[in-house]
Amino acid sequence: MHCYCRIACKENANQKIRKHKDSLKCMTNLDKFLKFTSKFKGMAEYLPLQGIVEDYLRKNADSSLHISEWNKLSGGSINASYIIRTSHQSFFIKCNNKISYPDLFETENKNLSLLQTNTSLLTPKVLTVLSAEDTSCLLMEYIENGTPHYDFWRDFGYGLAGLHKQTQAQFGLDYDNYIGSLKQKNTWHTKWSSFFITERLEPMLRLAFDSGKADEMLVNKFQLLYKKLDEIFPDEKPSLLHGDLWSGNFMSNMDGDPVIFDPATYYGHREMDIAMTTLFGGFDSAFYDAYQEEFPMEKNWKQRLSICNLYPLLVHVNLFVGSYIQSVRNIINPF
Repeated sequence: MHCYCRIACKENANQKIRKHKDSLKCMTNLDKFLKFTSKFKGMAEYLPLQGIVEDYLRKNADSSLHISEWNKLSGGSINASYIIRTSHQSFFIKCNNKISYPDLFETENKNLSLLQTNTSLLTPKVLTVLSAEDTSCLLMEYIENGTPHYDFWRDFGYGLAGLHKQTQAQFGLDYDNYIGSLKQKNTWHTKWSSFFITERLEPMLRLAFDSGKADEMLVNKFQLLYKKLDEIFPDEKPSLLHGDLWSGNFMSNMDGDPVIFDPATYYGHREMDIAMTTLFGGFDSAFYDAYQEEFPMEKNWKQRLSICNLYPLLVHVNLFVGSYIQSVRNIINPF
């Protein structure tokens, strides 16, 4: 009895030791997991992509490469964006639902390629488009933000003018793309007014009306504007546009050079790009001076900018809350 008691006590002690070791091991594994997941903070929904991205980079960049951090960036209203830190260099990646937004990144890749071959302005280099389950992502080089050099704005103005000199026989593009998360149709038209009405203003106005953000009175005002567009806009050849050129879609790299990104490209009236630069505060005056030197604007161009901005304002009406619909009314009411 006494012997059995000692054996039982010893076994009980051994069990406690094993449980303690298991507990320590469990805590160690948990610490490792927490340390791992802290490096990938904010991307739990995209964890399946981590292995796919790492495999791609090993095959196409360096076989010894491994991802050390995947840091989520703030400020993106459409996509989830991250900086990927690796043992060799950093990359930039944008992710979204490929079921909700089919071909979103495929078309952005095309947009950037079109700009790269037609402008002196820098754009991010796309590595690839990858998919995992219902998620798609655009993997690009990471460009470090730097201080603009002395001639930054003049170079930017000259560069955009050069882009706008790239022309096409008609207004549109040979594929449809996106502006933000909204589909952007680019069917070819021979007249700017026809393209502007059919492919730009009407789809956004109809969407705003269907959602209750625009009323019938506003719709009727647009019908009056449509009849005057041929008088308002001077005849110009179609220009290759960035298509979404506001202050959030350019930066300075570490050399101080302008870099443009997130385009919604098409061949359109060049005043559309110029107007967009003024929408949220405007660019430096040196930008407009340089543009005018390189590619002078037609007479009274400043008076037409508000008409051009009806399109991006309607896009904002449909994407976000705010006073954008009142801005649209203020522009359209005189008509």
